[in-house]
Amino acid sequence: MRWAQASARPEGKTESQIKPVLGMSCALICLALVSLRTAAQAPANSQPASPSSGAIPVEHAIDLATKGRCEEALPLLKKSAARVTDKQLKYRALMATVRCAMKQRDDQTTTITLLALKRDFPDDPEVLYMTSEVFLEIAERASSELNAVAPNSYQTRELQAENLESQEKWVEAADIYRKILGENPKLRGMHYRLGRAALSQSESSESAEAARKEFEQELAIDPVNAGAEFWLGELSRRNGQWEDAVSHFSAAAKIDSSFKDAVLSLGTVLNSAGRFAEAIPQLEHYVKMAPNDLAGHYQLSLAYARTGRKEDAAREIALHQQLLEKSQAAQNARTNAKPQ
Repeated sequence: MRWAQASARPEGKTESQIKPVLGMSCALICLALVSLRTAAQAPANSQPASPSSGAIPVEHAIDLATKGRCEEALPLLKKSAARVTDKQLKYRALMATVRCAMKQRDDQTTTITLLALKRDFPDDPEVLYMTSEVFLEIAERASSELNAVAPNSYQTRELQAENLESQEKWVEAADIYRKILGENPKLRGMHYRLGRAALSQSESSESAEAARKEFEQELAIDPVNAGAEFWLGELSRRNGQWEDAVSHFSAAAKIDSSFKDAVLSLGTVLNSAGRFAEAIPQLEHYVKMAPNDLAGHYQLSLAYARTGRKEDAAREIALHQQLLEKSQAAQNARTNAKPQ
């Protein structure tokens, strides 16, 4: 780092729903996110502070951190950085806190401080970069510790399989998952991963049927696996089985209300089934969740048009066209910026 030392994917689907990121365990990422939520619920320091409050000790702490003296700097930063009101000084202090906390392997302080940075500087590129790098390092460290503590555990082998997935070595990954299942037949997530592995093969009726069986077995073990419901819906959609697809996409969206792809897919298959009035609330919900997505506006315009809401349909078509032109302009800009 600069500051410290799965897949068959249907069109329009997010990568995070179907493929592990850089071989990291989903469980590790979830642990980090839970840490952030816990930090968000921690009582905030409500003591009012003047604009200059804490400026001198914070500057001193930042200077110590810059010199690599984190053992001295971190206690000072933890005590005073949150009370600073000057925006630029607070930014520097929080950045120094994250860097020192990571160096000292203080994961609790790291996640709490990242939450503060994300809240106060949500669009800052360095904050976004640091968030990505921090969670990657925490995950990699936990992975190494797991391998050292329990090298023969199914968790270690699962991480190995996820790493193979990230390299698109689906056959090898599936072999590990099957061995894990042989030892732990009721383990959640294994059939789901095998289903994704089946979908990664060249598209055929055989691979689709194999995937379907795996997803159904996953739901028998874990009835609230939104991903398994989603993929069963997608397989039905591909076969034009609209009612079955509606059932599975509805279940996925009910299990996980933030599952945007499930909401869009539900609205889309309702349109395909001719159930336009039912599609409208789903698609209206989706465009609020993803206002810049072309597919959502197009599908909503279709549902409006088929239910006689001509003005609403025209508005959505106009939004779709604006987003399309913006996307094409951005693509042209990137192409022109590339060295010839």
